[in-house]
This record gives sequence, C-alpha cells and structure tokens, in this order.
Amino acid sequence: MKNAPIRILVADDHPVVRDGLIAMLSTQPDFHVVGEADTGLVALQKAISLQPDVILLDLEMPELDGAEVIRRLGTSNPTVRAIVFTAFDTDERILGAVQAGAQGYLLKGAPRDEIFRAIRVLREGGSLLQPIVASKLLRQVSGRGNVTGGLGGPAPEALTAREMEVLHLLAQGKTNREIAADLVVTERTVKFHVGSILHKLGAGNRTEAVAIAVQQELISL
Repeated sequence: MKNAPIRILVADDHPVVRDGLIAMLSTQPDFHVVGEADTGLVALQKAISLQPDVILLDLEMPELDGAEVIRRLGTSNPTVRAIVFTAFDTDERILGAVQAGAQGYLLKGAPRDEIFRAIRVLREGGSLLQPIVASKLLRQVSGRGNVTGGLGGPAPEALTAREMEVLHLLAQGKTNREIAADLVVTERTVKFHVGSILHKLGAGNRTEAVAIAVQQELISL
C-alpha cells in the first residue's frame, strides 16, 4: 500500500546503538521498526522472515558481516533495500558494501534527518550516499583504472540520449517516481531505462552505476 508505513529492520551488535536507532526511528509516523538483530546471521534470518522494506545495518557484526548479509539478501530477498550505517569509512569497505548491493551508506554521526531521508529515498527505489562516502567510493573506483567498464570489466556499451537523462537524475539520488515526473514518462519506462543502464555499465545497483559513470566521465557530480 502506498501510504503504509516503511517497515524497518535494525541490525547492530551494540545494544546502546541499536536502542538509540530504534527510539529515533520511532519518532517518525511513517516508520515502523519491525525487528532488531544483534548478529549478521540473525539479521539475515529476520530479513527473510519479516520482509522489511529497509534494513539498516552495521558492517562489523558477529557471525556474518554486513556486506555478506546484503549479498545473501540480494539472492534470496532482492526487494529488501539495504542501508549500511557504520563507523567504517575506508575506501575498500565502502566499495565492498556497494558491490554487495547496498543502496545507501551512511557514517555513524550522520544527522538524523539524513538518516530519515535515506530510508525514504530507498523505500521509493532510489539510492543515497553521504557526500564524503561518495567521494571515497569514486576515488576507489578511479584507482582501478578509467578505461574499463564496471569495476574492471569491458568498456561499457554506449548509452542512449534518454538513458543519459535518466543517469543524470539517478546521480541526483532521485527515485523512479521523481525521474518519471521530470521526464514525463511512466515509472515502468524509468525502470526499463535503469535496468538497461545497469546492464550496459556492468553495475550491480544504482549506486555503483553512478560511480562507474563518473569514472567513465559520462557524468560529473
């Protein structure tokens, strides 16, 4: 349902952090925390059983790390959107999480409004990175060479003019609905273009597609 609350699963191995996040998220009338997890394995099990819209999880957790949780969810429950919320800001950790399928990456200490916005953007099908995270990701991708597509694959297939328009709007963190409104097309058409962009760039998700596009100098941020 369009007006149904956003169902959120919170996964962090620190009880104080977990409790604080749940209390903060509970202040929003359109949010509903459906569960919590203190290990990666529990997070994976609850994500499968509870079917949240968004999972907010740390990277460093017992049993399974956050990136592996996201990777396995992408296979078993691809509709669950994942936001990494962590203290780890190294280039490799960010790249690993994005490649695993994270649609958002926020550092602990991010303003609460930024966390709220990220959850809402992901629910609508968008992706969101903090500027500092985006810059680290782009630096890491660029460090792997700028003559290949994907993150080390063949040169990307040329994008159409319409796909370039969609790509520029993706880079602004816009959702499919917002892109459809801007281009005066249907959401179904936008989904088709996004899928084509991901395929041509060899990207696993929207966030990685934007990073690759910047690396290839197709767009600039």
